[in-house]
Amino acid sequence: MAEHDQTLRFYADNAETYAGYREKANEIRLEAFLNRLSAGARVLELGCGNGRDSGFMIERGFDVTPTDGVLEMAREASRRLGREVEVLRFGDIEAANAYDGIWANACLLHTPRNDLADVLARIHRALRPAGLFYASYKTGGEEMTDTIGRYYNNPSRPWLEQLYVSVEWSSLDITENEGSGYDDRPTEWLHVTAVKA
Repeated sequence: MAEHDQTLRFYADNAETYAGYREKANEIRLEAFLNRLSAGARVLELGCGNGRDSGFMIERGFDVTPTDGVLEMAREASRRLGREVEVLRFGDIEAANAYDGIWANACLLHTPRNDLADVLARIHRALRPAGLFYASYKTGGEEMTDTIGRYYNNPSRPWLEQLYVSVEWSSLDITENEGSGYDDRPTEWLHVTAVKA
């Protein structure tokens, strides 16, 4: 699976600075996700960054496995969480029926479009039956690289819906909102919540 080398390099070279960005978890979306899981459910976080979301889930008693695809970011998250954070690239997800929930906030948006179907299939396989999956994407319709060198797949809503329905989900919900990102530029976001059949 092709990783976008320039994007990985950005996070490796800027891990400490990025880890200090937005220390607070997105509590509204995280609470909505956690409220749909049973107490103590097992959750995999992909692209955990500085570990803020994993920390939020751990504090609420969930059995969380935080991971990041960049060694330097995993080290920053390990320092914050006081536990080892595994380096896991999306194309290396091999678990099967292992998690009640998978949280992928603002990370799958860096996956090359040609690889995204494979990654979604791996995530689906890693979930237990009726497992919950959340991911968020910047939208725009065309792939792009931003001014600091990070690749974005920038799916449109119809393109993303078509991709998701290629895997068996018992429910699929996509919402949109305006926000921003690390570069503080106005951004349209797609938030996807899916339940494994």
